[in-house]
Amino acid sequence: MLTIFFSTLFFLSASHASIAIDSIEYKLLATNKTSSMEKEMNQAAAEGYRFEGTMGGETAAGGNEIVVIMSRNPGEKGPRFDYKLLATQKTSTMNKELNEAGAQGFLYAGQTIYNSMFGGREVVTILERNDANKTAYEYKLLATSRTSTMEKELNGVGRDGFVFCGITIAETSFGGREVVSILRRQMDKNQYRERRMEPRSLPLAVLIRRGEPLRSRAD
Repeated sequence: MLTIFFSTLFFLSASHASIAIDSIEYKLLATNKTSSMEKEMNQAAAEGYRFEGTMGGETAAGGNEIVVIMSRNPGEKGPRFDYKLLATQKTSTMNKELNEAGAQGFLYAGQTIYNSMFGGREVVTILERNDANKTAYEYKLLATSRTSTMEKELNGVGRDGFVFCGITIAETSFGGREVVSILRRQMDKNQYRERRMEPRSLPLAVLIRRGEPLRSRAD
């Protein structure tokens, strides 16, 4: 009986020690410049930290700031990530920048609304990339002031295979008080090659104006 008791006690002690070893370290980043935040996030990522969450708002010490939480497990040697932060007042610009980042393998990580010093009220999107992952992504940003319209648009892109990433509801410079949703889907390999095509790879007819003879560089 004593043998069973001490065996159980040893097992519980070992389990407790194991839990204690798996500690997590956190890093909080706060700044009023989105460009500074991207730099600080990548510096933290080089130290093994990974993005956990973000929020934009007014803090007691720094006024309007964007705050990011990152974490790491000191005992783990997992993959390293690099980060891209996008911030803009225009949905068309954000959609374009999202797809440019997606073609480079950046995956959606989080979004928030932030009242910046220079850009006014902006939608901020954070993306992360693991160098071991070679997948490319296509993004779709939806913005509307009506929830019924948002549901219709979500179902429309959902039929095309887009997966929901995140949503924010706030007064933006896009169009007043809006619902902003971001979705993604894995990009087809052929589509990925087309987006990476250099201008010199285009047909000759696209490179010269109609009715104008092709001239050498010496001319």
